[in-house]
Amino acid sequence: MTPEQFKLMRDIIEESIPFNKELGLELLEAQDGKARLAFDFKKSLVGNFVSQVLHGGVIASAMDVVGACAVMSTFSNERPLIGMGTVDIRVDYLRPGSGTRFFSTGEVIRPGRMLSSTRMELYNQDDQLLAIGTAIYRASRKDEPQTPNL
Repeated sequence: MTPEQFKLMRDIIEESIPFNKELGLELLEAQDGKARLAFDFKKSLVGNFVSQVLHGGVIASAMDVVGACAVMSTFSNERPLIGMGTVDIRVDYLRPGSGTRFFSTGEVIRPGRMLSSTRMELYNQDDQLLAIGTAIYRASRKDEPQTPNL
């Protein structure tokens, strides 16, 4: 992935998707089937008001985005991506989402022509592993016939 492609991906992830912007996701790196992002704790992301920990949906969303970025980083200029969606995602919550800053990593474990499998993890600033997950993404490439919307 060229620096220009990374900048475009980062701009899309951070600025063009309102939900990601609300979460405060920052794409730190994406290259060769691996990606890493970060976000800060804020009150609007709390799922348990008593213990002040992240909502599970925030954790799953961050992991979904980082998995997708890992897959997107495998595309080349010769076969560019034109569409992508999550087919399946599984998240295992290992401990409460406490912390001030969070990091999520994703890695493609099986790239495919149409379906790619990833593994993701989410940590806090103390390097405590909070959640692990896997996901499958379906990618549409420019050289595939497109089904019209009916």
